[in-house]
Amino acid sequence: MAQERQINPMVKMALEYGPIILFFVAYLRLKDRVFTIGGTEYDGFIVVTAAFIPILVAATGAIWALTGKINRMQIATVVLVVVFGGLSVWLNDDRFFKMKPTMIYAFFSGLLAFGLLRGRSYLKYVMEEMMPLQDAGWMLLTKRLMLFFFGMAIANELIWRMFSTEIWVYFKTFGLTAAIFAFFMTQGSLFQTYGIEKDDSGA
Repeated sequence: MAQERQINPMVKMALEYGPIILFFVAYLRLKDRVFTIGGTEYDGFIVVTAAFIPILVAATGAIWALTGKINRMQIATVVLVVVFGGLSVWLNDDRFFKMKPTMIYAFFSGLLAFGLLRGRSYLKYVMEEMMPLQDAGWMLLTKRLMLFFFGMAIANELIWRMFSTEIWVYFKTFGLTAAIFAFFMTQGSLFQTYGIEKDDSGA
């Protein structure tokens, strides 16, 4: 397996979060504008979505070029952004792009559930190098994350269907990220109970 090359953490963070921040800033600036392209009117949200797709693809490609590795979650995210974002732009309908987080979280929830039914933690394959845990810990964390992703999918559906586009953009930009951060912060006792200390003795 090819080893991931290390790059400046600030560069990696800029590539991972930069497209999302640019989407948010561009939306705030263009949300009330209407653009006529090829005789068809597009509101600011659709135009920003059209710009976001290649920016995200380019940023993900840059991560791959610099580190030699991208994880499955990043690949799935790019694919779903291209598919649902592309449908929103092509059909001039923002609903498809708003459904994208629902599809992402439902997909990962279903994937983790499938692994659990087979007695496996697919989460372990993705995150084992970052936080070594006993098998029982991986299974418990996977169950919790499966339920968390399912809840996030439901939350996204409720937000985009019941509230304005602007509220959904704030939720997507800050709410989803904060929820993921809060989830892992609340798993401290699990990491303490099932964590495995790395042997740095060189023996």
